[in-house]
Amino acid sequence: MRRTAPGESGPVRFAPPVPGAGLPALPGLTDACAGAAPRTEPEPPGGGAVLRAAACGYWWRRGLHGGPDGVVAAPGAQPLLFALLAAYGGDVLMPRPCPAWWIPQTRLLGRPAYQVPTPAQAGGVPDPYALLETVRRVRAEGGTPRVLLLCPADDPTATVAPPELVHEACEAAVGEGLHIISDETWRDTLFRPHETMLFSPAEMWPDEVVVVHDAAGSLLPAAWPMAVARYPATGAGAALRARTLDILTALGAMVAGPVAAAAALALDEPGAVIERTRAAAELYGRVAVAAHHAVLVSGALARPPQAGRHLYADLGPLRTRLAERGVTDSLELEEHLSGRLGTPVPGGHRFGDELGALRVRLPTGPLLGATPEGRLESLGAPDPLELPQVARALGDFEAAFAELS
Repeated sequence: MRRTAPGESGPVRFAPPVPGAGLPALPGLTDACAGAAPRTEPEPPGGGAVLRAAACGYWWRRGLHGGPDGVVAAPGAQPLLFALLAAYGGDVLMPRPCPAWWIPQTRLLGRPAYQVPTPAQAGGVPDPYALLETVRRVRAEGGTPRVLLLCPADDPTATVAPPELVHEACEAAVGEGLHIISDETWRDTLFRPHETMLFSPAEMWPDEVVVVHDAAGSLLPAAWPMAVARYPATGAGAALRARTLDILTALGAMVAGPVAAAAALALDEPGAVIERTRAAAELYGRVAVAAHHAVLVSGALARPPQAGRHLYADLGPLRTRLAERGVTDSLELEEHLSGRLGTPVPGGHRFGDELGALRVRLPTGPLLGATPEGRLESLGAPDPLELPQVARALGDFEAAFAELS
């Protein structure tokens, strides 16, 4: 995450990864992966029948119905989204801020990426009126807006868009002839699932929405890349799926056999997977609330986190104190906090925010302890905030922000 010398590297190679769970893989999943290790062939392009059927079951339990012929699997969300955008064609709209890899992927395809502001209550879904104005402006300039990317449970802001916002934004998008890709990677990481309602756009406009789920968000370790997409059950959806498969085949983007075996088991959601997912979400919610409090006490701003493994903070109110330390933009803030906290803290410019805005995505995983064993202990503790490793990490975090207040 350091500042690089001119010509030393491109910005894509230093883009921040999706925050991993940092927890050891469940024994059942490692057994499934190890049991399939003798397989010498990868899954076919788009995934085998067992993997796609497991993905269908996962979505059926969430009210999104469809068959295996409407599912595509790929080795991670990045190649899957790349193939999807290439299959769609046209210009791409997305919220500001957005996941760090969306803009680079769009530009690698030679497409413009137009960011749309989000409303105050949540990130991940654009303001409907700003969306309509952006579409009008792009068309007036000769562009061809075709796809809207959104995150109902958002990276980077860790917020969940209220159903009425999702409805209004998608209604505006569909009314303008846009297709929607809904990244629902973080839907199973809600801190308070009984109090927070996540609404998928595919529930309202099933013929216009492709849903993407990266299993590394909640089900699999980050080292086992696997993501799935659910397509509309229409002729246009089938044609889009076929074009996606062509592109994935040309890229050689096929899921490894052992990963597919573990992913199919995880998507089937046996009791151990459900228990781990819920426990991890609750644990990350506890530390996120503590980190959010420390940020607010310092005088900085942050929306209350509702999902995921991070916190998005705006240190604009601390600009004067930061300037005394030579920090005047988000790249310098990234360097300062990464060094102070001892972990990568990507600046808001990575997510499409302006360089002059003093915003960062703060990972909460390091607050659970420095080792997988320590984080696993945190997972099973009655009060994880009282564990020595968690208390130390939170103390360092609080001190780093107290220095700026």
